[in-house]
Amino acid sequence: MGRRLRYMPPEGSGLVEVTTRTVHGRFLLAPSAELNDLILGVFGRAQELYPVRLVAFAFISGHYHLLLQVDDTRQLSRFMCHFNSNVAKEAGRLADWREKIWSRRFQAIWISDEPQAQVERLTYILSHGCKEGLVERLREWPGVSVIPALLDGAPLIGHWFNRSQEYGARQRGESFHRRKFATEYTLELAQLPCWAHLSPEQYRKRIAEIVADIEAQAAAMREALGRPALGPAAIRAQRRHDRPAKPKKSPAPLFHAASKRVRLELYRAYGEFLGAFRAAADKLREGVRDIAFPAGSFPPALPWVSG
Repeated sequence: MGRRLRYMPPEGSGLVEVTTRTVHGRFLLAPSAELNDLILGVFGRAQELYPVRLVAFAFISGHYHLLLQVDDTRQLSRFMCHFNSNVAKEAGRLADWREKIWSRRFQAIWISDEPQAQVERLTYILSHGCKEGLVERLREWPGVSVIPALLDGAPLIGHWFNRSQEYGARQRGESFHRRKFATEYTLELAQLPCWAHLSPEQYRKRIAEIVADIEAQAAAMREALGRPALGPAAIRAQRRHDRPAKPKKSPAPLFHAASKRVRLELYRAYGEFLGAFRAAADKLREGVRDIAFPAGSFPPALPWVSG
């Protein structure tokens, strides 16, 4: 099956849910203080280079989710290329893993402007850790977490390590402390587009309500199943080369929408975009050079199409 074309609805907030999974679902992102710092540092560096608006994120041992607001597909692709490649290098170094880290390229699912759809995706991303029965409270998650920032306004600080400068220093026989070639970054968070009008205090209150509901539902599920939460200590003790016994596999939709009408509109617009791209690609294969690919697309062997 061919790859989906990178596509962004021409009208909308530019809100997208991005998912990337590790190869075989292995626990290559298992939490540790060092990896947490590195991931936040890569986040900060990527955000400085390609200023996407980061709304929320969740990092589990075998995959992660991001909720981003972007300007176009090029900005998204550049941000994700920088982020994934550098997280892979740092995670692979810590896990002593010399093969590829990610199972495939990142998956982007666009979210409609409907407030219900946006809140549902935010809730889904924030629920990670609790919904799987890993921790009782979202604050207990030992990995990279957006919860302290959203609930308390706590800064998300990480360090970007310039490995090229480190390599050059080693080649010159210089000794240096661990953070000599590091840059500290503090992540900037954006509010959910449908709640952008809220004050910071009102926004925190909405987030707190979502968190309380997530934790209550998770507690009820654990009680019904008779299974206690795994706990932070057991999560930290995971071996990074291990993999889950039953990795989750389910088809992903092209879009997240709250109503059938909006979902059909999004699919119809994507169908038109796909048709125009294929028609242009067919002409390109025939040797025709004076052709127009649809705006926002990545033509084969040609520059990204703006507009």
